[in-house]
Amino acid sequence: MATTSSTADTPAADAERNSTTQQLTRVPGTHSPSVAGSVLEVPNGIGGKTLIRIQNISSTANLGVRLDLKRIALKCRNTEFNPRRFCAVIMKLQEPSATALIFSSGKMCVTGVKSTHNATLAAKRFAYIIERVGFKHDFLDFKVQNIVGTADVGFPIRLEGLVYAHSTFASYEPELFPGLIYRLVSPRVVFLIFVSGKIVITGAKTEMDLSQAFTKMYPVLVEYRKVHVAALPGVPANNTAGNTAAGGTPGSSAQSGASPSANVGALATAAATAGEGQDRQMEEV
Repeated sequence: MATTSSTADTPAADAERNSTTQQLTRVPGTHSPSVAGSVLEVPNGIGGKTLIRIQNISSTANLGVRLDLKRIALKCRNTEFNPRRFCAVIMKLQEPSATALIFSSGKMCVTGVKSTHNATLAAKRFAYIIERVGFKHDFLDFKVQNIVGTADVGFPIRLEGLVYAHSTFASYEPELFPGLIYRLVSPRVVFLIFVSGKIVITGAKTEMDLSQAFTKMYPVLVEYRKVHVAALPGVPANNTAGNTAAGGTPGSSAQSGASPSANVGALATAAATAGEGQDRQMEEV
């Protein structure tokens, strides 16, 4: 008898449910779900601006109620539950594109979104789906735990010099990982810096943390910018500036750069002549 009696038959309850459904499914027109990822335009600390693309946002929420994961997996679409492999239901959402890990304790992890708005929207939609299965809950303690962003400074970086000057905060082991790991204290953010100029920023809680961290880090990267970069194999390089700086003339640099095979041949001839002279001296002795 207790299961058949329901308080959802009143018009007030129906109106409240309809309004809640509209709030969960309606997307504000000022921020539509991102397709290519949210892009932040942040100051670089020296008067310019750089784009940071948010790649992933991880957030958590607590529903405040025990859940029957097997029941959720049987009644919901786009779910996966294998208790022998992992003790949580994996539920996927198409709009916005997100994945949730739902535990029997009522705690939930949402990942795969590219903006904080989409993270909040996805968490509320997952909670609404669980409520429709039959678990009345309270949406509690929603919090963004990690934001991952990428950027490109546009120039190569001397990682050896950077780790030598900032050994307190940086670590670089090229045999293990090709990137330099730089741990910023305030805001508490970790940079993965690669020699090509590509950067991965992780550990941020808000977009403001991303902006402030990059603004502090960019002048340091400019300080350790590679000035003389070796040319790629098969690509002709202009060696005029380098030879001129070394004391040569532009004409001599052009001649030396124009015939590298002739220079190699001259060196080989000189080495052979020197070898013949040494042989003659040995014969005379």
